[in-house]
Amino acid sequence: MNSAPMLRLMLAAVMLAGAAGPEHVSFPTEGGGVVHADLYGRGERGVVLAHGGQFNKESWVTQAKALAQAGFRVLAFDFRGRGQSKGGPQATSHDDVRFDVLAAVRYLRETGADTVSVVGGSFGGWATAQAAVEAKEGEIDRIVLLAATVDEPERLTGRKLFILTRNDFSGGEAPGDSQAV
Repeated sequence: MNSAPMLRLMLAAVMLAGAAGPEHVSFPTEGGGVVHADLYGRGERGVVLAHGGQFNKESWVTQAKALAQAGFRVLAFDFRGRGQSKGGPQATSHDDVRFDVLAAVRYLRETGADTVSVVGGSFGGWATAQAAVEAKEGEIDRIVLLAATVDEPERLTGRKLFILTRNDFSGGEAPGDSQAV
């Protein structure tokens, strides 16, 4: 029996499975909101991607695919008010976006991730820092903040990486001028 046709068929199936794209999921947030997200990969190590204020979950596609290819379970979500995501009736302020980050972390944990790291860019980094302060011990394993303003960096415990450039500005002040990082 010639195994070449079977091998080609299996290779085509693998390629099609990889090209299928992310799985679209949604889950509740504290306060009655609903977050919509794209799930990539199936690994036991989870990564949440929290977008910046001018972006949405689709802005992470390249990074999400690379992380999934490296074996991670990756969740790129839209904050409330972006895409299909919505805040609930008890949503009280802009600060409630931390609940969106926490809901994403908890979703990954509930669906099989043993560890969860969060990468947040700008606004998403600020929300990530807020979520990390509020998270239960061990809920978030690591955070990476990209060009994010952090109100009280001394309250962030655990593993963290801040990535800033000299000209990252938020609120009119350079990060080094307004806070200790």
